[in-house]
Amino acid sequence: MFPAPSVILFTTLSGAGYGMAAVAGLLAALQPGLIDSLALPAMALSLGLIVTGLLSAVAHLGRPARAWRALSQWRSSWLSREGVMALVGFGPISGFAVAWLFPTVDLGPLGLWGIASAIVSVGTLFTTAMIYQSLKPIAQWHHSLVVPGYLILGPMTGALVIQALIAAHGRVPASISLIAVTLVVASVVVKTAYWYSIDTQRPRSTASALGLGNVTASSMEWPHTEENFLLKEMGFVIARRHARRLRHMAAALGGVGPIVLTVMAMSFEGAIVGWACGLAAVLALAGVGIERWLFFAEARHTVALYYGRYPT
Repeated sequence: MFPAPSVILFTTLSGAGYGMAAVAGLLAALQPGLIDSLALPAMALSLGLIVTGLLSAVAHLGRPARAWRALSQWRSSWLSREGVMALVGFGPISGFAVAWLFPTVDLGPLGLWGIASAIVSVGTLFTTAMIYQSLKPIAQWHHSLVVPGYLILGPMTGALVIQALIAAHGRVPASISLIAVTLVVASVVVKTAYWYSIDTQRPRSTASALGLGNVTASSMEWPHTEENFLLKEMGFVIARRHARRLRHMAAALGGVGPIVLTVMAMSFEGAIVGWACGLAAVLALAGVGIERWLFFAEARHTVALYYGRYPT
């Protein structure tokens, strides 16, 4: 599939924003007072990332002015459900932000708002992942590890950004760093398993559909002499050697780098802690951006077989 920049920005930025809202909400519920000083920067950055990501997604539509119509298909469309969840989610996330920023305002226990914020954030990430996993014609997306990947990468980047904000105000609590490192390790494990699986999966459509037995079949003449919409959008090709290099870059930037820098921040004191945590968050976002690009570039739509783009 063609890796549209707007969708890559959406999945990367909004994932980090929802990840921040989820991690901050759970921390507020489980460890009250641990990150109270970060209320304003954390929620401002979280909502900023979410809104920026959603706006980039709307810009990807052919007619953005009609985006509201997609919300009406929530009974059958995961895209519509994602839009509904994104809009509904602003309520609990904003309520959590107000309860966190203004403790004198009686909105109820902050922990409950935090849990609600975490639930709608994870729920929105789930609906985004299901947009892709529900597409059976694309074997790389109709995969059991697509949803876990989305549910881990968002909170992973969110935890690293929160860690960087804490480091800017002082020493990072060990519990925050352990959460961040655990999520980074989990994301590397899930993505490595996903990449191995799509590399070794058997093709779903073969020449056996022609009833000719175990033979190699190909078209004598292709249906088009030049690129058309289907080939541009659904027949994007990336060389295997380039894909491997980009995977290594994604793993290094989004996995190894943040782990090393977080461990460094746990071992030292002073200004180096802030720089290490800030760089860890930046590297993670860059790594996830590369991983998102690969997620689209390596997806092979079955329709491409008609054009002889992929071996059967």
